[in-house]
Amino acid sequence: MDNSLLTGLSDLHLHLDGSLDVNMVRRLADIGDISLDLSDSEIKNRLSVREGCRNLNEYLEKFDFPCSLLQTEDQISESVYLLKEKLKASGLSYAEIRFAPQKHMDKGISMEGVIEAAIDGNKRSSFPSKLILCMMRGNDNHEANLQTVRLTKKYLGNDVCAIDLAGAEALFPTEDFEDCFLLARSLDVPFTIHAGEASGAFSIWKAIEFGAKRIGHGVRAYEDEKLLEYLSKHRIPLELCPTSNLNTCVFDDISAYPIRTFLKYDIPVTINTDNMSVSDTDIEKEYRLLIDAFNLSNDEIETIKNNSINAAFS
Repeated sequence: MDNSLLTGLSDLHLHLDGSLDVNMVRRLADIGDISLDLSDSEIKNRLSVREGCRNLNEYLEKFDFPCSLLQTEDQISESVYLLKEKLKASGLSYAEIRFAPQKHMDKGISMEGVIEAAIDGNKRSSFPSKLILCMMRGNDNHEANLQTVRLTKKYLGNDVCAIDLAGAEALFPTEDFEDCFLLARSLDVPFTIHAGEASGAFSIWKAIEFGAKRIGHGVRAYEDEKLLEYLSKHRIPLELCPTSNLNTCVFDDISAYPIRTFLKYDIPVTINTDNMSVSDTDIEKEYRLLIDAFNLSNDEIETIKNNSINAAFS
């Protein structure tokens, strides 16, 4: 493999709260005047899943700690800035950073305040990136999700590029959020949806029916040949996150990962990190994981890189 192919990579599926490293955590704690009597290794253990993670629900428990450090405007702005600077130093060319504004309001910030703080942090760094605002799967946050859609429209083009639906897919099915996406479509707000991760191909079909421009994960599309054909024909990108899918036990081993199936069907797959800290990864690790497991050719790597460029919401 030509190592130069692993330069200028993009990351289209990157969660802010799942990507705080130890240094970022200490900085955010200082900003929030929070005492952290923890060693670096203890902080990392609180940020990252261990071997034996049983499912997506257990994986999602790792977000409580970093979210507790993202509850003021200064913390939110600084976190986006620091993450962007880290991505720039790593050689990435572009990223779309996503977060759920409703998860950062515990200390009284309005949802607008959360978004504007993130935009401020985004503008402080020269690294090219946009923001995706996440709605959350749940049964007691319907109005917060609708408000997220409306505010995405308000800030669309001001460093905000799309909305998403994230969270416990198996517990809160995609079809339960139809009205949120009807609103998004009426406002011409583009969106991706986490689908086909904890639930099967039917969840991806529902995301497509709603009008998703991309599918977050979508890895279980391999279960349905008609879906594979549809994704290929309509050029709907999948935001693959291999290490995360192993962490959440979608697959027991990387050898089972369906990248070859997706390439065979000429589906525009992209490779992403999902959560750099929760999954203890970076974008180069994700590419190398698949390259080593499936002996991807230079042409295949180039195709995947170009897919990311073409799939970007910016």
